[in-house]
Amino acid sequence: MLPTPKKFFLSAASAEGKNHLNAFDNALLKGNIGNINLMRVTSILPPGVRYCPGMEIPSGSLVPTAYGYIISEIPGELISAAVGVGFSKDSFGVIMEFSGKCGRQEAEKAIESMLIEAFETRGMDLVDTKIAVTEHRVEKIGCSLAAVPLWY
Repeated sequence: MLPTPKKFFLSAASAEGKNHLNAFDNALLKGNIGNINLMRVTSILPPGVRYCPGMEIPSGSLVPTAYGYIISEIPGELISAAVGVGFSKDSFGVIMEFSGKCGRQEAEKAIESMLIEAFETRGMDLVDTKIAVTEHRVEKIGCSLAAVPLWY
């Protein structure tokens, strides 16, 4: 069984690549999470977890991460990705991810709306949020990625 993470940060970045996988990898690198192994998780932030921007995770680590991304090979297309974390007063939090063919503002509004609904559905009070968003105008093959890595 894995231990419960104690720290997290938000990452959002966009990049180009010569193919889909390299565009994705380049976005990971630009977002400072390119040298870790992401283990995709769903959207619950453990109680008592601390926000640690700029936290460095050892290369090669297996890292629980909630993330969303979009890749496009349509030159001129605008793509975006966003993540948001909603906090309750004294319980767990909720993470939401979004990616789409839109701009930064639409992606951010989508995250805000999803966080509000997630807390309403759970009957919890949303007391604070943190959101990270990126947008990218595709040149050849582009990727926008947003993530919430969790660490110990």
